[in-house]
This record gives sequence, structure tokens and C-alpha cells, in this order.
Amino acid sequence: MPWKWRRRATEVKDHFILDRRRFLEGSALAGAALSAAPAAAAPERTGASEAGSVHWLDGKAPVRDEGQVWGQPWPRGTKMAKAWNLSGAAVQTWPLAWWPDGTVKWTGHALPAGALKARDGQVKPGAGAVSAILSLRETGDEIVVACAGVEWHIARSGTSLIRSASAEGCEVLSEVALVARAQDQPDDEGETPSSRQRLSGTVTKATVEQSGPVRAVVRLEGTHGDGVLPFSLRLCFHAGSQSVRIVHSLIFDFDPEKLFLRGLGLTGAVPMRDAMHDRHLRFGGPDGGLWGEAVRPLTGLRRNAGEPFRQAQIEGRAVPSLDTMAKPLRDRLGYIPAWGDFTLSQPNSDGFTITKRTKAGHGWIDVDTAGRAPGLGYVGGASGGVAFAMQEFWQRPPVRLDIRDAASDTARFALWHHAPDAPAMDLRFYHDGMGQDDWFRQNQGLDATYEDYEPGWGTAQGIARTFEFRLWALPATPSRDDLAAMARGVATPARLMATSAAVKQAGMFGVWNKPQGGDPLEARAKRELDFYLDQVEQRRWYGFWNYGDVMHSYDNDRHVWRYDIGGFAWDNSELSTDLWLWYSYLRTGRADLFRMAEAMCRHTGEVDVYHAGRFKGHGTRHGVQHWGDSSKQPRIANAAYRRIHYFLTADERSGDLMREGLGAEMLLPAIDIERKTGSVDAPGEPRTGWPEGKVEMAFGTVWGSLLAGWLAEWERTGNRKWRDRIVAGMESIAALPKQWFAGYALYDLKTSRFSSGDKVRISHLNGAFGVFEINAELLELVDLPAYREAWLDYCEFYNAPAAEFTAKTGAPWASRGLRQGHARFTAYAAAARRKPELAARARDELASQGDRPDRVAASQVRRIAGPAVLKPVDEIVGISTNDAAQWGLAFMQVSALLSQDKEL
Repeated sequence: MPWKWRRRATEVKDHFILDRRRFLEGSALAGAALSAAPAAAAPERTGASEAGSVHWLDGKAPVRDEGQVWGQPWPRGTKMAKAWNLSGAAVQTWPLAWWPDGTVKWTGHALPAGALKARDGQVKPGAGAVSAILSLRETGDEIVVACAGVEWHIARSGTSLIRSASAEGCEVLSEVALVARAQDQPDDEGETPSSRQRLSGTVTKATVEQSGPVRAVVRLEGTHGDGVLPFSLRLCFHAGSQSVRIVHSLIFDFDPEKLFLRGLGLTGAVPMRDAMHDRHLRFGGPDGGLWGEAVRPLTGLRRNAGEPFRQAQIEGRAVPSLDTMAKPLRDRLGYIPAWGDFTLSQPNSDGFTITKRTKAGHGWIDVDTAGRAPGLGYVGGASGGVAFAMQEFWQRPPVRLDIRDAASDTARFALWHHAPDAPAMDLRFYHDGMGQDDWFRQNQGLDATYEDYEPGWGTAQGIARTFEFRLWALPATPSRDDLAAMARGVATPARLMATSAAVKQAGMFGVWNKPQGGDPLEARAKRELDFYLDQVEQRRWYGFWNYGDVMHSYDNDRHVWRYDIGGFAWDNSELSTDLWLWYSYLRTGRADLFRMAEAMCRHTGEVDVYHAGRFKGHGTRHGVQHWGDSSKQPRIANAAYRRIHYFLTADERSGDLMREGLGAEMLLPAIDIERKTGSVDAPGEPRTGWPEGKVEMAFGTVWGSLLAGWLAEWERTGNRKWRDRIVAGMESIAALPKQWFAGYALYDLKTSRFSSGDKVRISHLNGAFGVFEINAELLELVDLPAYREAWLDYCEFYNAPAAEFTAKTGAPWASRGLRQGHARFTAYAAAARRKPELAARARDELASQGDRPDRVAASQVRRIAGPAVLKPVDEIVGISTNDAAQWGLAFMQVSALLSQDKEL
């Protein structure tokens, strides 16, 4: 049948709810009939040719491509076509978001492996030519996916994720499973030996999320051992690819005082049918390198096996018939050791080792060392094998690749995303409280180190981490060039993306523009972005928990970031570092910025946020440990930090995280996010009780953070209940006596409306967590003139001179922070109200010294070397990630608002 798009819609008043599963089922195609499907009418759009444009993130098509998935933006009014194509090639399509008028806003697309060889292309409505398809069928106890000559059998339950995979009819893989190892005490404190246990992952639920014909996605859910370490795992298949991409998310739901993990791994079995000399092992090396040997080597022997034998083994091919080998060596092959066990261990980001042994019970032999492994291994032979890999391998140590029993009938491999020979994972809080056993002392501690401490609140219980693996089921040992290309593809994944021009033309993500030539501040913006990219490397911000985050504040005396000082250590999204990177990527298209933003999105949405337990849906304020500060807030779990990634990449996990945060406000009565009360020198008491069903809520740091999740859900489903929740807040803020200047008001959790708000209580933080960016979008989607004017008043008068501020609000002027960051608010009011004097003020605010007197305004980078530091490092005096992120956002948005308007 032709590839048809269909939907089951339920109209309830103005609600539009799309049943995505039914849509995906209805998008299947059968065979080449797709190419005969009638083309749909062109989308209704007003712009030039940028709509639908895509390009490779790195500027050219990759040598090897395992299939692509991405999000494509569309201007308001675009109709959802029955079929789409990319430069003539068939794509699988599904809706990601809708405009309020019901027209399509974002589509998700999947492309077969290797289907786009050009550096760019264009998505258009209409059927395309089929290059490859896959099929998915469901049986009682398993799901079977067939593509590119490989058949994958996926278990619906039990300890095997993938029961088996066959390449060209021959089984090459079985028993793919998750395993964890744990002990009951840390390594260095117990007087008695630790009690260790193995925790096998058990699947309890399997769901087909996409069924082809280009992409299939199967979601598996389960736990380890006796119900700990819940996981969700997606198996993603692309037509034309012999591989499966595995996105594995794990929740650390155990008590950190009682359980210490000593290994997390993905394992599998590989049948070994070939002769020992035709069995091959491979590990990827740095810079395109590859280590490769055979179980039984035929090179370097005392007797020469002959070039045909040596060359075939080196290349991974079957050697010639042994009948052609010289008899003296042929009769003595059994005396050449057969090496069965191999390990590549990367304990840190700077170096790895390879070791091997013949079998258990015998000594290990050192093989080689090098710097950073891409995370790919292979085990198999001339009749088939398996390549296995982990993305961000060396960036997330301690990690390890194992091959075991390669000299037996069944080899086993393991991708250890936390190596079992590393110290046991210790997630306990890092200090004993230091006597902070009442509110008075906790306030004093907060004043001394900027750490919000309360016993029991700095827990890691409920945080998560997501990992990406890839497995290839192969009919023969690939060439060295192919394996090296596979390793490069894991270390630096090829990404097909909508162009920034297409995103901009479609009207997405509010206020931003391309870099403006001749603007002297562009150089500073680039310098600060480059500085942070370099700091990740110089300061080695890598590791299982740390990769993807940056530090908060700098210590000019020690020439280090304040890694050990309370709330000045890990940033945890504070003041929208995530958005700074995402908008910087959007306007520049730089691949390095995209990858840093994606790593941050993965980190901050997982490690800095609770996914289970009493803090679920809330995140942790910046601190020495990512989970250590006792301030738990929705602003860290902000969907604004995932939303851009989700729509650009159609990444299901980011979609999960945005949806997971819905309803976080219902926990606010039990989680007072501003608990510390009273002055530093006078005892305070915890705030007790709001009226039933209400909480005091800050407009920006809390409500503004919740807005992004509601907006995303409204976009994704078309369900107006989320719009109504947003509108209730907007209308009620506009009705308050002091409107946005109130800063805080009582919020009714049932009606989503604010009340009270009769005092001016401005917080500089109310504009710092994405509320500016989300409001810029909402005001284009929702027509509420009273709220619009209230918002514009706040934008105009936040930084206003004292007399103007008092005249407007009736309150005395007081110095407040983030004046540079709020330059974009001033510029927004200037553009909306056509006031050149506000535009001039915005430019002056942006160019001012800012909030930090020790900050060098020009952001000059200087090199520190010698005995003052452990190793040469670069620094910017007075650098603060708060300041950098807010200035960076303000610069981009002031530029976008004012640079194109000569009147301003």
C-alpha cells in the first residue's frame, strides 16, 4: 500500500489530541509502492526556499552513516502531508509539534543508512524513492526486526534484551543483557570484606514506539536484581544499517549509604565457529587508529606462515586452505598460544591500556597504551561477528571493553559504562554537616560557603544517567578501514540537522539572529564560548557523573574553579548556561557548540534532576556534588533546557524528560524551595504553611520554569488544557496590583491562577531561567494584550533610572543584579514599543561592567603556568558562568532585536 499518513483525533471543544502510536502504525509502507504514492500539495508558506533545508552538522556527508533521525521546523500554516521526501529519497515522518491553528510546527524524520551523499538537502512533501526498508513483527513473547540482512529478536520479558541476531541467516549474537555489580560498603572503610552481589537487568515491559518502514523503535523497561536501578532502554533500528542504537537510561534509586556500585555493563555472547587463526579481535584507537589481532596469530612466528596467510589474517579474512601451508608449521599450530581474553581499560580521560591473556587462571600480558579510545571493539571471525561500541567513551571514565572466551565456542563481550575494576561508586554526601543542625547555623553556613545545607536533603537517591551504545551484527570481520570508520562514527556521530536558516525562517525559539558582521561584541561572544570549550579540556571536566557540566565560579587566587566551595562548584544549569549554548549553536551552526550543548542537555536533565522519590521533577541547585545542595527547585528541571534539543533531534529521551517534569508544582507544598529564613545573625524559623492548595510562587524562577514544560506539551499534543494552564497564570499576573513587579504571589495549584501580589518584590533571578525566551514565544502564540503590556512594563522598567522606576511602580528604587543580562529585556521593550531611547539604554547596559567588579570587561584570556598551577591553564579574571551565560544571552538577543532596525 502507499505510505499513508493518518491520525485518530478526538475533538473535545477546542482540544486536539493526536494518538501518536496510531499515527506511527499508519505511516508504514510496503515495498517500493512508496515511490508510486501521489505527491501532496506544497506546504503553504510565505518565505523563500529555506523551509525544509537540512545539512550535515560537520559540513559534509560522513564516510559511514548508520541512518539519521532529526526534527524539521515548518512555518505556521504548513499542512501535514501524506508523504515526505528528502531530495527525492523516501523518509519516515511523524509529527513532533503543532501550531495553535492545528497546522504542523515540527515533523520528525528518519532516513535510511547512507541515503544522503550530498552535503545538504531539502525536505518536501511528496513520495520519494525507496533505498531501503525494514520490517517489524510482533509475536507472543518477542519482537522481530529485519533490516539490511540482519534479523533481531527482542525479548518482551526476562534477562535478555536481545535474544539473538542473525546476519545473512547465520546467528552471530545472543543474550544481550544488562548487568550491575554492587557491594554493601565502600572500598576503604570496612573492617570486614564487602558482601558483593550481581544484579541482572530484567525486562518487565516492551513497547513498540515506531514500526518502520525506515526506523523502528522498541522501548524496554525493567529493573535490576530485586527491583532496584529502574531502567528504560530504546532499541533504534534504521533501514540499510546492520546496527542497533541503544539509548539506556538508568535511575539510581538506592540508598547511597547502603549500596555501592562496582560495575555497570551491557553484555552479549558471540558464537565462534571459525578456526582459531580465523578469529579476530579489534579495538578502536585514537585518531583513526585500530588495534587488531587474531586469537591464534600467524605472524611473527619462528617459521614463516607465508604472505597469503599473514596478509589474510591481518586484514580479517579467512586464510587460505591449510593444505597450502608449509607442513612443519601446519603440524605445530597447536603450540601457538590461543588468546581468549582481552581488555581495553580507560580509567581516566587521558589514557587507556590493552591487556590480554590466554584464559582464566593465567597471567595477563601488557599489549599497549594510548590516549583516548573511541569506545569500539569487535569479536568474531570470517563467518561473522559483532562490533560493539559506547558513545562518549573516554569522556565518561572509568570505562572498559572486555572480550572473554574468544578461544571457546562462545565468546562474550562487555561494554562497561562503569568499569568493575574501578573504585566502588560512592554517592554519599561529602561532609558530616559541620554542626549545622538548626536553621540558624544552616543560614550561617550558607553565608560562608554559599551551600544550602539541611540534613538528608543532599541525596543522590533518584538521579539518573543516560548512555548510548551501538551493536553491529556482521556476516564477516569488517576491513580495518570500515572498523575505523565505525569507531569514528561512534566518537563523533554524524548528524543530519535542519539548517539554522530553516529554523529561523519557521519562527522557532523566539529572539535570535545570525552573527552580525562588524559588531565588536561578536568577538567577545566567540571568545567566551571558545574559552568554555577549552576549559572542559583543560580542567578535565569529564567522568561518569561530571561530563556535560561546567563549573560555576572561579577562584582567582588558586587559579582553579571553586570545585570545593559550597554553591560555587558545579553549575547545574544555573542562570541558563544550557540556553546560552543552544542559542549560540542556532545562530552560528557550529558543530562543537552543538555537541557541548547536547552533552550538557544529557547531563543536566539526568544527573541534576530527580527521577524518583520525594524530589521527583525537581533539580538540585549548584554545588560541590551535582546532587549535594539541599535546595531542590523546578528551575533546574526546566523543560526549556531540553526543548531545543528535542525538536532539533527528535530525541525521545529529551521528550521523556520534559514530560516527566509535568506536575512538579504539586510537590511545592512539601518542598519549600526558599527554606532559609531570618537574617544571617538572627535565628530564623522555617516558613510554615500556605493556605490550603496554594503556594507562594516566584514568577520567573518557578512559574517561568514550569511554562516551558506546559508549552512543550501543548505543542506536542495540541491539547488546550496546557494552553489554558499557561493562560490562567498570564491573565492572573496581569490582574495583580503590581503585576510582574510583584515578583511573587500566591499560586492556586488547582486553578493555576495567582492572587495577592500587592507589593513590589523584584528578584534579579526572575528573568534568568528561560522566562524571557519562553515569553518571547508565548506572546506570538497567545493574544493577551493585558499580559503583554504587563510584561513590557517589566522589561522597560527593571533597569530604569530611579525616578522612572518609582514613578511607574510607586516603590523606592533599589540596586539589583544582572543588569547586563536584563539589557535584553530593555531591548525587547524598545523594539515592541518603538522607543529609540530604550534601545540606546539597552546598548549601554550590555556594554557596562556588569555585576562583578573584578571582572575584566574585555574578557581577555591569560595563560598561567609554572609553580602557581599544577599544569598550564587559561583563565579570565573574575569569570563567572552566571555572568557569561546571561551576558551571552543578552548579547545575542539585543543584537537580534536592535541590529536590523535603523530607527532603533
